[in-house]
Amino acid sequence: MAVNRAGVVDENFQSFAAGLSAAPPRTDLEAPVRPGTELTAREAIRIFEAQVESRLSDIIARELKGEGHGYYTIGGSGHEGNAAVAAALRPDDPAFLHYRSGGFFAMRSRQVPGPEGVFDVFRGMVAAADEPIAGGRHKVYGSVALAIPPQTSTIASHLPKALGCAVAMDRIARKRGGHEQRIAVCTFGDASSNHSTATGALNAAGWAAVQNVPAPVLFVCEDNGIGISVRTPTDWVGLAAQGRAGVKAFTADGLDLVDAWETARAAAEFVRRTRKPAFLRLKVVRMLGHAGSDVEQLYRTKEEIEAVEAMDPLLRSAALLVDNGWMNAEQVVDLYESTRRRLRALADEATRRPKLETAEAVIEPLFFHDPEVIAAKLPRPSAEARAFARPPEDEDRPRHLAFQLNRGLSDVLAAVPESLIFGEDVGKKGGVYHVTAGLTKSFGVGRVFNTLLDEQTILGLAIGATHAGLLPIPEIQYLAYLMNAIDQLRGEAGSMQFFSNGQYNNGMVVRIAGLAYQKGFGGHFHNDNGIAALTEIPGLLIGCPSRGDEAVRMLRTMVSAARNLGRVCVLLEPIALYMTKDLHEEGDGEWLTLYPPLDEHLSTDEVGVYGDGEDLTIATYANGLWMSLRVAKRLEAMGHRVRVLDLRWLCPLPVDAVVPHAQATGKLLIVDECRANSGIADKLFAEVVERDHRVRVRRLAAHDTYIPLGAAANLVLIGEEDIERSALKLLGEEA
Repeated sequence: MAVNRAGVVDENFQSFAAGLSAAPPRTDLEAPVRPGTELTAREAIRIFEAQVESRLSDIIARELKGEGHGYYTIGGSGHEGNAAVAAALRPDDPAFLHYRSGGFFAMRSRQVPGPEGVFDVFRGMVAAADEPIAGGRHKVYGSVALAIPPQTSTIASHLPKALGCAVAMDRIARKRGGHEQRIAVCTFGDASSNHSTATGALNAAGWAAVQNVPAPVLFVCEDNGIGISVRTPTDWVGLAAQGRAGVKAFTADGLDLVDAWETARAAAEFVRRTRKPAFLRLKVVRMLGHAGSDVEQLYRTKEEIEAVEAMDPLLRSAALLVDNGWMNAEQVVDLYESTRRRLRALADEATRRPKLETAEAVIEPLFFHDPEVIAAKLPRPSAEARAFARPPEDEDRPRHLAFQLNRGLSDVLAAVPESLIFGEDVGKKGGVYHVTAGLTKSFGVGRVFNTLLDEQTILGLAIGATHAGLLPIPEIQYLAYLMNAIDQLRGEAGSMQFFSNGQYNNGMVVRIAGLAYQKGFGGHFHNDNGIAALTEIPGLLIGCPSRGDEAVRMLRTMVSAARNLGRVCVLLEPIALYMTKDLHEEGDGEWLTLYPPLDEHLSTDEVGVYGDGEDLTIATYANGLWMSLRVAKRLEAMGHRVRVLDLRWLCPLPVDAVVPHAQATGKLLIVDECRANSGIADKLFAEVVERDHRVRVRRLAAHDTYIPLGAAANLVLIGEEDIERSALKLLGEEA
């Protein structure tokens, strides 16, 4: 039978504290807590109180779970040294916290008046709807007042955005002519430090430091030597930290309150003074297993478990205070027991709080959308700003998508001072397809700049920049390149409003060059038509333009939605249409467009309509639109009256706008250039049929395969012949 280690640890502390022999009592609480340190006794006692609060929260979490009230038992027992890290920082330093940083959260709650600290934590554990950060959606350490954005990461996926926040804070301060004093801090475990996201963030921080880019971020690895049941090699974290270029390494004994505080203060001071990154290894132990459901005895011997419990940091903190005369045994025990009674009462109160009761309440933060706000707050640059950004030549000349999008981005930069554009090659080169050409020259390297070649870093920089108050427009060079970094959108950017109940957001516009039809060029890395990883992200706004004017209108909608509503937006740009000029025949120029007036944008509930035919409706987007319009002309020559819809928005799909057009003809052909099992055809098919089963619907999509090099690409993508054949079948004719 498994032993209740929480009960053992609890009893161990009480027995140890009761047996302490006090030194002569001291009352000057501003004196050093022990010789050789600047940490005062008063501050040491405050840290100890936070440590006790964190420990008892863990114990009570297990009680709540056993009583059927609690749902979360991962705790920070053994990690309480992170309370000293919080004490060494400023309370306004943005902190992105690991799920074992309960001591840090408890300490910062003591530094800032207002937040209810541990009561908020208990309300998270029992999924109470009035929990002030996530609103009952998850137990997270987060608080607007405490400058702690909520985190749920178990794989260090919050490290890139901590770096991004640090970089952005300094950039804002320099632009305003000031000097930023704050630093960003993130905490994580030794096991997750091996994740590619963590190593990438540390690499990017060092890269920034070597490039003399201010990156004031303190990485704190809470090294307990084990990840669930997998041991971390001895000194691995310290050895790995020593070899990182540009990132200064510090090591602290997290079991020693004084050493943890002194070293954390030195590391924070280094980052604050130099504006360079640092890595703090906080050596701790993990007590009570990975979580309440973890049977630690399955992979650790009784002797190993007891040896770890003997290293309990609370025992050492209590001994520090008693041995130096600041408290006696009775006071320590009284503090512990009075804290237990106070916390248990708060926990009981938390169980009585209301819970989320409707699906609408759960998802409310994800899909908040107000078309009137978007329309009223479109980015409109002044005439002076536009003139500064680019000369007015060829204003009325029709141009292709890439050119018009470039002008649209220029107007956004001119209208929105906090906007940034960055990514691989977007600077002086102007991007692989020259969409950002000239923008660095017009707005400077502080607004349009290159990053290192790492999509996780690019998106992490964007997420962190939003926390600092900027509007990022990061570019992912190719759709396939996004896949190694998709969790930055799904697990971090996309979830922020959900886990903060809308109090934090990651409003941004991610530009992604993608889709296929590049005449066989590049193979699957540069011709990728798989979008399921994007469309499955809750709350993501995805648009895919096909023409220059609509690309600009869509960009304006997204910038307004990101800036004013906190929406995470993806502008999926079809590479094959960037430079397309003609539609039906060479030289007709029918795919060129004029630049739209500044007050025009694309509503997310509308579709583009080409023609008013009454025989067949074709719904499509991007390259599919270009091909379908060509097919429609041929069908009309055969006597079939066809209307073509440009969906434009892939998530959410504008189904309500499609249905009347489908009903008007009674026949709907969905042309989806993406893979059959990852595109939008199935969803649109089902939605239309659910609304009106009388409509005859047929779908056409690409094969479920990677796209090969050369002419073989045409074998797996849909072509005009496929569209025509499918249309004729719906019209009752065999092709």
